[in-house]
Amino acid sequence: MITINSFLHRDVLNDIIRRWMYDEARPSDADLITRLVHFNHVYVSRYLDFFAVRIFRELHPQFFSQTVQLKGDLKDALVEDPPCRNERIDELILDYRQNPGRFYRETPFHGTIYFTRRNGFAAYIGSSRIKRARRLAEKSARRIIDRIFDKIKRHADTLADERARLLGIPRERLLTAPADMTEEFLIAEKRLLDDLREKRPIVGDGGILAINDVAGVKVVLEASEQRKLIELLGRFPDCEIVEEERHDGRYNATNLIIRFRPPREEILVRPLGPGILNVMQGRGFSPGETNQSFAEFVRSGEEAVLLEIIFSNYQEMLESEIGRCIHEDRIIEQRLRQQYRGPLARNIEYLLEYLFSFPSSHQRELGELPIKIWNRYLPDYFDEILKQLFHIPPDNFLE
Repeated sequence: MITINSFLHRDVLNDIIRRWMYDEARPSDADLITRLVHFNHVYVSRYLDFFAVRIFRELHPQFFSQTVQLKGDLKDALVEDPPCRNERIDELILDYRQNPGRFYRETPFHGTIYFTRRNGFAAYIGSSRIKRARRLAEKSARRIIDRIFDKIKRHADTLADERARLLGIPRERLLTAPADMTEEFLIAEKRLLDDLREKRPIVGDGGILAINDVAGVKVVLEASEQRKLIELLGRFPDCEIVEEERHDGRYNATNLIIRFRPPREEILVRPLGPGILNVMQGRGFSPGETNQSFAEFVRSGEEAVLLEIIFSNYQEMLESEIGRCIHEDRIIEQRLRQQYRGPLARNIEYLLEYLFSFPSSHQRELGELPIKIWNRYLPDYFDEILKQLFHIPPDNFLE
């Protein structure tokens, strides 16, 4: 189903997602999904900080960092003290400063930005971030939806092949009216929904659906310096490059997927903070029990995780934040390009968002799942589910 390779105990999370799609939630899932989401968030935060600090310390011995909550803080830092200037850079910065509201400044961004001192100013050199639960739910759902859409199309093609056989003509000569194509697709979709309802396996024939970029680092390096990062990673005994992808065109950067073995005992030295302790206490766990459970969670998890590094020169980093290929615009484009948007697709999105939202709620028990992906719901219904999950009164509470 879905393997989130930046997490620990990813097979357990994979199993929960698979079971929930078949409406097979268990009462024990309430505590299990809470630990999986919250403990992984803490673990990813700590190993990402360790990794990013080591990278930036090697590249810029005099560096410092700032934790931020909004994308606007990152964009402001990026334009504050440019390391180089040209006509395009000046155009981008002027446009941003004249029209800051056009650049998605209020986008939540749970991350850290890194600086070095240059001519007495704080110069942006990169950032690290953890993909938020909502984005993780959205990306997981999109991967599953694309896989299911492919399965529906393959079955619809099989129906067309059968029609061609009955007519005694080659498939390529079959002329199919749009209404017939729609009917074949709906028949294939219904069959898949029946498979889900009857708990027959549906997503076991296309390999693992992997998400490798929950933890990410962005590094600003001019072209003449970019080889330093590759050489640096090669010297670290606890990590290796498993994938390298160069993007050229509107977006020019290099993506690396890194297999990293975090220093687990070093990560466990620091006790958990009040935020996670309060959340777990609300679910019946004392601070001592939570710290012990977290240590067991880390020590029993996988030794290695995957994280993403993106590096580009300063101008291309500007383009990705306030220029021709703004990250937020690319997210919107991804959503619009999704081919399959029927009730099944929406229900998968609802279910995954519910799964990743449940641990942040005050609800301690998990009863019957409120979403069965073979049923049909209006978006209003899911709005009410989230309100109930977070004890928000319904619209008619004053009546």
